[in-house]
Amino acid sequence: MSENEPTPAEIMAEASFAIREPPKVLVPVEVLEGESVSASLVEFLAPAEVVLLGYHVLPEQTPTEQASMQFEDRARTAIDDIAAAFREEGREVETRVAFTHDRDATVDRVAAETDATAVLLPNPVGAVEDVVVPIRGAIDVDRLADLVATLLAGREGSVTLWGIDTGGEFDAAAAVERARETLAERGLATDRVRTEITETDSAVRAVVDRSGEFDVIVMGEGGPGLLSSLFGDPAERVAEGAVAPVLVVRD
Repeated sequence: MSENEPTPAEIMAEASFAIREPPKVLVPVEVLEGESVSASLVEFLAPAEVVLLGYHVLPEQTPTEQASMQFEDRARTAIDDIAAAFREEGREVETRVAFTHDRDATVDRVAAETDATAVLLPNPVGAVEDVVVPIRGAIDVDRLADLVATLLAGREGSVTLWGIDTGGEFDAAAAVERARETLAERGLATDRVRTEITETDSAVRAVVDRSGEFDVIVMGEGGPGLLSSLFGDPAERVAEGAVAPVLVVRD
């Protein structure tokens, strides 16, 4: 066997990963406020199944039925324009439009209805080559590994598994090692995976401070539910402070 030929273990890992259903990413976009998805993010997310949720938050006194009659055509045109970019990458996209008084509840509901693996909190980004996975507590390693391995398959790029130790009983080193092994089982070459451990008092501050070093942040839900993770503590604070897009992997 030549040095460039895959080992039997690597062939089995790739075959095993190939038969898995692709992960699904929910992308909420506030379409009537001009939000969109950059071309580099479209390319990065293209290997996954994508659900585009075009939403608009209404004042409390505005009935959703009234808003739907007034704005639905505009919202659907805007979300279809974004979907067209994904279709140019060869991926069919599910689209939804929602007028809501509660963004958090709507995103949580659609994520549950579509069984989304992860939810994107978009920030502007250039070419996606360096992905970081901050591991600061219990995560669904299988779902995270499926997502990362799928998005990085067939393209250049590396992933940093970053264990963040804030004290307590969480074993950051063990969690990082399990994530590394699971990525290898999914067929991601070991030379594309880096690992590191950091001790800090604030995981959120640590991630925000280093967010400029990476192109995309992939983090576990790390809480009782997607709502608190997306729009509360800690992922929303990471997304607000970070300069990179954030993918929140649902438990």
